[in-house]
Amino acid sequence: MVSLLARTLQTIGKVSLATTIGIGLLAGDVLAQQAAPSPGSAKAVFGAVTLPTAGPSHSIGFYAKGCLAGAVALPADGPTWQAMRLSRNRRWGRPEMIGLLERLARDAAKNDGWPGLLVGDISQPRGGPMFNGHASHQIGLDADVWLTPMPRHKLSTADREALPFTSMLAKDKFLTINDKVWTPAHARLLMRAASYPEVERIFINPAIKKKMCDSWTGDRSNLGKLRPEYGHDSHFHIRLRCPPGSEGCTGQAPVAAGDGCDKTLAWWLGPEPWAKPKPSTKPPVKPREVMVSDLPKACGAVLAAPAAASARAATSAAKPADAALETEAMPVSGNTPPGNIPQQ
Repeated sequence: MVSLLARTLQTIGKVSLATTIGIGLLAGDVLAQQAAPSPGSAKAVFGAVTLPTAGPSHSIGFYAKGCLAGAVALPADGPTWQAMRLSRNRRWGRPEMIGLLERLARDAAKNDGWPGLLVGDISQPRGGPMFNGHASHQIGLDADVWLTPMPRHKLSTADREALPFTSMLAKDKFLTINDKVWTPAHARLLMRAASYPEVERIFINPAIKKKMCDSWTGDRSNLGKLRPEYGHDSHFHIRLRCPPGSEGCTGQAPVAAGDGCDKTLAWWLGPEPWAKPKPSTKPPVKPREVMVSDLPKACGAVLAAPAAASARAATSAAKPADAALETEAMPVSGNTPPGNIPQQ
């Protein structure tokens, strides 16, 4: 372990940490703009690793305290998706997550009038805490999908770094959807994502949840998977449950029964969660940085494990849509029929 930390610190010395973090600080919604992590911290160690481990996939620990073995990468480009912010090297996940994203992209394009996904952060090559932006995304079972539809042309690398996020919120009103950017296809995309049984929950802005509660006219059995949360006004966050047989993967409490259009949503729309904290006379306590030793013990072995031969070798091979899956993925009923939406 000591030798691994030494090699990691050498890597950080060769590649400016500021450069490594730089593009990653281009943030959407309310991302944590943190100072550079200390050398030797879990963020620095996991953030410096560029390749996943070889071998089978394992999620170790909890979504916000764990790591990932045997990750595969979402291809940067597919028939109905493009990966964004490539410099972050965060398009790694469990095969189940990568497969889910590819299927969602395919199904939404075929059935829901959504031209394709712009996919944001999934996980780092070996999971673990990130330099900035997320507390979760550590075990390969979380992924961010932009609420901006994929353009008809292939984005350049520079475009993928600089393309701004598009908020679904009105700028001059509190927690109100901007109907100039929100479309019925956005609603169909969210309900398509929620329809897959392996998806446990989807984090969205409270205003988007309210919009869905007020306007969705189709099957509402999966509406409860849409969970209100801070930020998430320009992207939604998909979380998968621990796959069957995932020893060492710590799941989250199941979503409560019902559509979630109740007092729990009303709380988010009130003043309490948005109020500024009361001033304190005590000096602020600087939080202690998370170290590798604070993570599950197996994460040390993940860091020390041999790497995959190359990023290309560990990248998922996008396959043509399976005929059976296409038959299964029927149009999501409700609101308006599928159709093209304006390119943003």
